[in-house]
Amino acid sequence: MTELNDVDFNSAMSAFEAKHFGRACQLLGPFAEQGNADAQHRLAIMYQNGLGLAVNPVQALKWMKAAADQGHALAQHGLGFMYMEGECVDKDPVEAIKWFKLAAAQGMVGSQTTLAMMYEEGRGVEKDPEEAKKWYALAGF
Repeated sequence: MTELNDVDFNSAMSAFEAKHFGRACQLLGPFAEQGNADAQHRLAIMYQNGLGLAVNPVQALKWMKAAADQGHALAQHGLGFMYMEGECVDKDPVEAIKWFKLAAAQGMVGSQTTLAMMYEEGRGVEKDPEEAKKWYALAGF
């Protein structure tokens, strides 16, 4: 096996950004397998949305969780949405809150706002206007 390097990773990321998803999948796969959270997150997005490969909820969840478990904030946010919406996994508001809070703690405004709305509306949690206010404030509202 050839050694993975920064040039290869940059090529993989460039392919993803240019929406050359088939190529991105080929290039990102080895990095994801070796534990690169950015590669895992992008593979999850491709599997979740059928970008360059067939939609595969099992693989989408596998890679999103792998990246989230490593502290990748965007993946934590994405995993929160998977659990909140029941996409690629059974709906589980408790798990959604857990992942949104981890991402929010890293400054993810989207997660902070989502938490605020969940508490404001009582969506998957007990309605809590004070908790909602706290998350809105953290998000800059």
